[in-house]
Amino acid sequence: MKPTASSLHRRQFLAAAGAASLSFLAPANAAPFKTVIKKAKIVGKPEEKTLRELKEAGFDGVEVSYLFDDETEAKKARELVESTGLKVHSVLRGWAEFNSDDPGQVESSYALTEKALRTANWLGAETILLVPCRVGGPTVKIPDPWAFDIEFDEKTGHVSRVVKGDNAPFERYIALQNKSTDGSKVQVTKLIPLAEKLNVIIGLENVWNNLWVRPDLYKNFVGSFNHPFVKAYYDVGNHVKYIVPVHEWIHTLGSLIQKIHIKDYALAPDNHSGKFVHPRDGSIDWPKMRQALDDVGYNGWITVEDNGLPLPEFTSRLNKIIDGV
Repeated sequence: MKPTASSLHRRQFLAAAGAASLSFLAPANAAPFKTVIKKAKIVGKPEEKTLRELKEAGFDGVEVSYLFDDETEAKKARELVESTGLKVHSVLRGWAEFNSDDPGQVESSYALTEKALRTANWLGAETILLVPCRVGGPTVKIPDPWAFDIEFDEKTGHVSRVVKGDNAPFERYIALQNKSTDGSKVQVTKLIPLAEKLNVIIGLENVWNNLWVRPDLYKNFVGSFNHPFVKAYYDVGNHVKYIVPVHEWIHTLGSLIQKIHIKDYALAPDNHSGKFVHPRDGSIDWPKMRQALDDVGYNGWITVEDNGLPLPEFTSRLNKIIDGV
């Protein structure tokens, strides 16, 4: 039967309506990203109730902050996680004291990091998060976050200046910064053979530890290991107070980025103070951040570091970040 003009118009209308309904499902201004991002949340020792709630809320995996002493127990935890359809992608080792004057503190920090690497291997995770050390306290004068203007030696990573003008007030801080760089390099380098053996990458994170506070300095420190098993674990919220936009950090670090932590930080109108807030409630330009991840070819995990919202709301916000809106 030959179609009439009215039936053709009807088909065209239905086709157009169908296309419109499909386009409505996708964000109107979502970018066509090449990279794939998965969602995770930090948990302690894996428990079935928590894992099932995360899966139901739309998460893909977890970062575990519990370190196991026993391989059998750890592998049971891995089976539990994977039985819910999730994956352990990282283990949160946290703070170390690789710049301590106490050899015992350095030794215990090293042993705990070895334990984290073994835990990650048992759980099937490809990364640990390690904060090598920190400096601070009432006896150490540190520049305001917005005042940093750093010069450093690219070969040694040693800082010679942290602000423009007179650096005399910051001499102790500069010395501690350089001591921290040297101590961290020694200990992390010693850990590399075990990381290689276990096939677990050491992700070095900055978490308000007053070290490596500019993108080029952070890149120099992480890149100085020149090893595929030492990368950057970049937390977008931790660096907002230093004023440099998050997307610039990402472009600078580039392929050194192994993992991403997600939280937000709201700068005050004068940019000289602020506070941590839920993702998408602060000063981060999330579409630029997402585009930067695509620009540097980041395929991997974003892990929310926040407990202040219902899980479905976190999923919704992370989905918007992933979609670039």
